[in-house]
Amino acid sequence: MTDLREDLAAWSTANCSIARAMNVVGSRSAMLIMRDALLGTRRFDDFVRRVGIGEPAMAARLKDLVAAGLLERIPYREPGQRTRHEYQLTRKGRELLPVLTALRHWGDTWAADDAGPPVLATHRGCGHPVQVALRCAQGHDVDAANIEIVAGPGLMRKS
Repeated sequence: MTDLREDLAAWSTANCSIARAMNVVGSRSAMLIMRDALLGTRRFDDFVRRVGIGEPAMAARLKDLVAAGLLERIPYREPGQRTRHEYQLTRKGRELLPVLTALRHWGDTWAADDAGPPVLATHRGCGHPVQVALRCAQGHDVDAANIEIVAGPGLMRKS
């Protein structure tokens, strides 16, 4: 296998998984909505209050996240009230947890103020901090120096 970093000019970026992911969750508000959904927020008014964007923008972001399959709308009805919807994570949405955990860790390390991290994620079982690690399918920890970027089935050569 040839490491693609050696010949980047020959390959197209048109089918880039990172670019496609950013099209789905690349806005600040989308990431903060997903953060709060992973923390248990379900209702529109709670998202508006916690994320800090206006109702029209929140409605648009939630609609986008539902359309992308990260959240699903579930009807509920309080006694004496009209039917409303809450937003629940799908499997696709729950699988953003390692991404948001890694982003939070990076922010704690490189963008936090002197007070330190605002929240800590710990393992309920033992109380130790939760970390995101790069690991190969055989279970070996991998650092950047040991990653080889090789052609996948969707990679396209420039024409």
